[in-house]
Amino acid sequence: MKLFTIGFTKKSAEAFFTKLQQAGVKRLVDVRLNNVSQLAGFAKKDDLRYFTKTICHIDYVHESALAPTKDILDAYRKNKGDWSVYERQFLDLMTKRRIEETVPREKLDGGCLLCSEDKPHHCHRRLVAEYLRDKWGNVEIQHLT
Repeated sequence: MKLFTIGFTKKSAEAFFTKLQQAGVKRLVDVRLNNVSQLAGFAKKDDLRYFTKTICHIDYVHESALAPTKDILDAYRKNKGDWSVYERQFLDLMTKRRIEETVPREKLDGGCLLCSEDKPHHCHRRLVAEYLRDKWGNVEIQHLT
């Protein structure tokens, strides 16, 4: 199974959609808690649904089960929390949600987890991908940066 990740920050629309096309992504899986913010530019939910279909001929889905809760996200972002605390809380949340059982593999196979962070190092999309690789095994992760 191949699972991609991408962030839209610091990317032009051209660079973003070209990366998806060149990688052979089948589906963009939005794992953001808030995907309608005006700050998202071209990456707002309804725009992405249109752009991915029209430009890349791929599907778009929002998978809120793979997003952090508002409390976890706010503690890290707004209150400048510690990454290790955020990581532990989010891993606990995925375990509690049993995402390895509740999110179908077929939805993610060839899919690309989307979040806002430019790089995957301090982003929950990387945590999701690694968590699922640990649970499912045989998952190749490619970060599109």
